[in-house]
Amino acid sequence: MDLHYLLFIALILMSTKVFGLMTKKINLPQVVGALAAGLVLGPGLHLVEETEFIKNLSEIGVIVLMFSAGLETDIKELKKCGLASFIIALIGVLVPLAGGFGVAYLFNNGESTLPTSVFLQNIFIGIILTATSVSITVETLKELGKLSTNAGNAIIGAALIDDILGIIALTVVTSLADPSVEIGKVLLKILLFFVCGGLFGVLFHILFVRWTDRTTAKLHRYNVMSFAFCLLFAYAAEEFFGVADITGAFLAGVLISTSTKIKYISSRFETLSYMLLSPVFFASIGLNVKLTKDSFNSSIIIFTLLLLVVAIITKIIGCGIGAKLCRYTTKESIQIGIGMVSRGEVALIVANKGQAVGLMDDRFFAPIVIMVVITTIVTPILLKIAFADKAEKKAEKPA
Repeated sequence: MDLHYLLFIALILMSTKVFGLMTKKINLPQVVGALAAGLVLGPGLHLVEETEFIKNLSEIGVIVLMFSAGLETDIKELKKCGLASFIIALIGVLVPLAGGFGVAYLFNNGESTLPTSVFLQNIFIGIILTATSVSITVETLKELGKLSTNAGNAIIGAALIDDILGIIALTVVTSLADPSVEIGKVLLKILLFFVCGGLFGVLFHILFVRWTDRTTAKLHRYNVMSFAFCLLFAYAAEEFFGVADITGAFLAGVLISTSTKIKYISSRFETLSYMLLSPVFFASIGLNVKLTKDSFNSSIIIFTLLLLVVAIITKIIGCGIGAKLCRYTTKESIQIGIGMVSRGEVALIVANKGQAVGLMDDRFFAPIVIMVVITTIVTPILLKIAFADKAEKKAEKPA
């Protein structure tokens, strides 16, 4: 029996904690240290490989992280910013889509041997930039104590809608590349997911939430049932409706958040995530970086730098404009824009799918990975600056 996975997990847990404490010392969120630990353990020192076990464990990690975010969601506040979240997400998808297409148009000159048209390939690069990995932002906002703020709620809501819009865009483009995919059926499944989710949510509220409110059963039973519900919802979302599993996990958390036992349930899942799942997930992002000396030439290096700049600026501008149109303050608009910058595992998943169906040339994959890693590292740093600045201004006001 190969027991290397035990060594790998131990190294990940120790290194993420050490690097996390180091980044905390310089007033940066600990998640930055966890991401750096993955880069050091993987591409840096080659001490840890991303095995299938680590990959699956990291997937559970992001699911639990989004489930915890759902548990802490203020439904009343989320309802208030529902329309705003849609507007923010819509503009936050269109601007990066145009930016990514523009960058790809400059560098993709049709030399690839892919069966798909160059136009579709360029559009696909834009679709990758539309992705948002809210898990990094959620972890950072939780650490800063800003998850339940106006900006925090708007980010979560916009990220969920962003995910759906991204899925629709990905479905349309892949269907054009693969005639066997029927757009109508996929869009219908997405609609059915939210309809079924709402109906099942009412039933679940009656059976679970009221049960937890009225019974005196041992509290750990609520955790077991909650975890099972989270995993089932995540599985059903991906398997039956074609919606990202993290979206299903978040919705499950929102449904449970109305229980009077929510504080107990939330604290236990926070412990589970903190001890094992989150470190593995964040480190795995760094482990995904696989670069060789032959991966780059001057053109690809310029493409990588330009893609990175466009990825950051278009999200901040697009989502920021959407937030400003919805009457958020300038500071909140910047915070929301920054919170949507991270691409994380969502962009990697999209890139992998596109590569599999012939929508992206292999030479562009390494730049995509670099963009994902850097935006993932930069986002918590920028969030720390944005929210700290706001807190300092409040502190300066006379009592």
